[in-house]
Amino acid sequence: MRYLAVLLFALPSLAFAQCGPDAPCEIDGGSYHMLVPDGVSENAPALVFFHGHNATGGMIFRGGIRSDFAEAGYVVIAPNGTPIEGRKTLRWAGREGGTRDDVAFTLAVIEDAKTRVSIDPERIYVAGFSAGGSMAWLMACKAAAPFAGFASISGALRQPNDTTNCPSAPVRFLHIHGFGDNQVPFEGRAIRDWHQGSVWDSLSLARSANQCRSHPDSIDIGERFRCRMWDDSCGEGAIKFCEHDGGHGLPRGWTVMARDWFEAG
Repeated sequence: MRYLAVLLFALPSLAFAQCGPDAPCEIDGGSYHMLVPDGVSENAPALVFFHGHNATGGMIFRGGIRSDFAEAGYVVIAPNGTPIEGRKTLRWAGREGGTRDDVAFTLAVIEDAKTRVSIDPERIYVAGFSAGGSMAWLMACKAAAPFAGFASISGALRQPNDTTNCPSAPVRFLHIHGFGDNQVPFEGRAIRDWHQGSVWDSLSLARSANQCRSHPDSIDIGERFRCRMWDDSCGEGAIKFCEHDGGHGLPRGWTVMARDWFEAG
């Protein structure tokens, strides 16, 4: 399948700019990259994916994100974090006290993307890796309502963050983490005046928002992933936590799992 750096077709009322996977789309406060599949229909589903630390949004359009999302008709939107001093790469604060309100920025990115391509407002999903996974948790914490589902790979809700009414609405959340991850361990780790956050605390917040019981409704032990599910005991949301034997990285098969999770909601 061929991809377009700029969408050259669709409703004439939509405004277009020369931006895409390689050239960023500029908005107030920053920029983002976007991949629009050739032949995308109106009201396409969208995946908002947050890159990891020391990366950029333009780096994410490969592997399963391309094959399992873009080639399946998803518009892929990759917001850019804020600059790391002395580097060309970017970061996400993912906590209170950052240089930019990244939640408000992400919502502005989505609104701008809607002016360039027809996106189904009921099928906008959020995912991210590492610091980007922490951003997925932060979006659920502060602005859950616009999104149909979330997936975090190797990133918990960072601290300090106000966790009052967090998540801000019932959520459908998938968290994937490596048992051997010592870069972002399950318990998190302290870095200067902030903390990476605990996966267990993040899942507890989501269970509370969804009104789930504390122990899982089902457990599945597969060849690659060991998963615990909260769904039947919950209200409107659902939670799935999957562990694998690897370390800090994107495990093979995560995109298939995430897309299945999103589309089952």
